[in-house]
Amino acid sequence: MKKKTRQSLGFLTVGFYFFCTLFFGPDTAGAASGTIISTGQTIYVPVYSHIYSGDREHPFYLTATLSVRNTDPKHAVTILSVDYYDSKGKLLKSYLNSPVGLNPLATTRYIIKESDKSGGSGANFIVKWKSGTKVNAPIIESIMIGTKTQQGISFISRGRAIQE
Repeated sequence: MKKKTRQSLGFLTVGFYFFCTLFFGPDTAGAASGTIISTGQTIYVPVYSHIYSGDREHPFYLTATLSVRNTDPKHAVTILSVDYYDSKGKLLKSYLNSPVGLNPLATTRYIIKESDKSGGSGANFIVKWKSGTKVNAPIIESIMIGTKTQQGISFISRGRAIQE
């Protein structure tokens, strides 16, 4: 009887893992806290200077803000580069001439104006950061917002590490 109970629990555990992976992504089932500790990363951040609406794919232009938040309460991080690319992968703008320090729990931002249509709907940022010690990885995300007449839209897009 005990053997069947253990097997049932094993199947339930495996089933729960697959359920979490399927519905919440691969990190949910295995990561208790979600905290990422690193000494540096390259982050890809999707950003949308416009999106399309309606049957005629009418562009809806947006202001985009790239937000870089140092989540470590004790250590600074250094932002090495913030580069903006268009939908075809062409570098449009490098925002930093030299590295920038970001104190513990500090935030900085970079803005793409609503009138700047150069990035297109598939634009992105590549952000590189480092630290002299292992720290909580920064949260790097884009926030898009636009308003027209009586319509408004806003959403965020979280960055993803593409290189450690």
